[in-house]
Amino acid sequence: MVKTVIGVFSNERVAKEAVDDLRWAGFEKEISILARDKGRQEGGAAEGGLTMGMGGEGDIGDGVTTGSVLGGLAGLAAGAGALVIPGIGPLVAAGPIAGLLSGAATGGVAGGLLDWGIPEAEGRRYEEDVRQGKILVSVRCSGDRADQAATILRNHGAENVRTHG
Repeated sequence: MVKTVIGVFSNERVAKEAVDDLRWAGFEKEISILARDKGRQEGGAAEGGLTMGMGGEGDIGDGVTTGSVLGGLAGLAAGAGALVIPGIGPLVAAGPIAGLLSGAATGGVAGGLLDWGIPEAEGRRYEEDVRQGKILVSVRCSGDRADQAATILRNHGAENVRTHG
């Protein structure tokens, strides 16, 4: 059974360290990152911050230009892109969550997370966290590895670490 483990970070550097540790533990392709794209306006024009496009073979490192830690953070997960969610604005989504949310723009973050078995009320809380500038890190993994992923997120100070599914 597949589980989704989610943690929320207030600090980009700490989120990057957590993602590094998750990768080191073998959660390579299962990691997703979702954050506001502070370098873009609602209309999509870049303002010298983070801009992301799809890199060649789904590796977003090829499509990221940034002066922030988030650019390095997003480069740690495959298949990322920028999207705009009404009411939230421009987001950077990396990993499996990028595809999940690309078709869920009208339902927002909470609507997209329903597909991962995350209750709507929890999804709305995660959506509000992202709206406030926090970084959502999630791991989709087998149930027997969910505790390990949750422990890594907690060890890095993630808020509201929950396992769903």
